[in-house]
Formats: sequence, C-alpha cells, structure tokens
Amino acid sequence: MPAVKSNRPVNLSMGQVLAVNLRSPVAIASILHRLSGVIVFLLVPVLLWILDKSLSSPEGFDYIKNVVFGNIVVRLVVWVFLAGLIFHLVNGIKHLFADMGVAEELQSGRIAATLSLILSAVGIIAAFIWIVL
Repeated sequence: MPAVKSNRPVNLSMGQVLAVNLRSPVAIASILHRLSGVIVFLLVPVLLWILDKSLSSPEGFDYIKNVVFGNIVVRLVVWVFLAGLIFHLVNGIKHLFADMGVAEELQSGRIAATLSLILSAVGIIAAFIWIVL
C-alpha cells in the first residue's frame, strides 16, 4: 500500500508555535496588542482608585502625591499601565488603517507592524523617563 500524504492538521507544542511566531513582526505586534489590552483592563481599577482618592479632597491629593507616588512600585505600576495604553493605542490605529485597506498586503503589513513596534517603544521609553525617573 503506498504512503498517502495526510492533510490533517498537526498539533504544535507551545515552543514550536512561539518559534514560528516570534520571527514575524506582525505576530509579535498581534500578541503584544492582546497582552496590552489585558494589562490595561486589569489596571483600570487601580488607576480609578488613585484618581478618586486624588479628587476627593486636598488631603487626598497630598496623600496620593506624597505617599502613593513616593513609592517606586506604584510609579512602576502606573508606567506599566501607560505602556500598555500606548502600545494598545498605536496598534489600534494600525488596525484602523488596515480596516480602511492600508497596509493589508504581506510586505506592507510587516512594515506597518515594525513601524508600530518602533513608535510604541519610543513612547514607552518616554513614559518611563517621565514617570519613573
């Protein structure tokens, strides 16, 4: 009986999936876009608490300014939130352009993904300097 080529799907391990996807800027941007959305979603309550406390009274504002933001861990959490927001915004704009038909092809999509990664990195580094340092 001759060997027949199977067209059945093959289940890949997570290591194989990552090895394939981490070579493509489009895949990296897509994975990070989803991750940044989760980060922003999870940190919204923390930032809303900070906003509520700072607007409650002059004493609350002083507490947030001196005690809360005096802690490096809180500033790092705020930076992580802002980094996720910057990345999600930049890649969301890229997706809006793709929905309008811009950068839908393979090569232009790679260029757009690379450009969005670079712009996000610049914004995230600027946010780090502004908030943490």
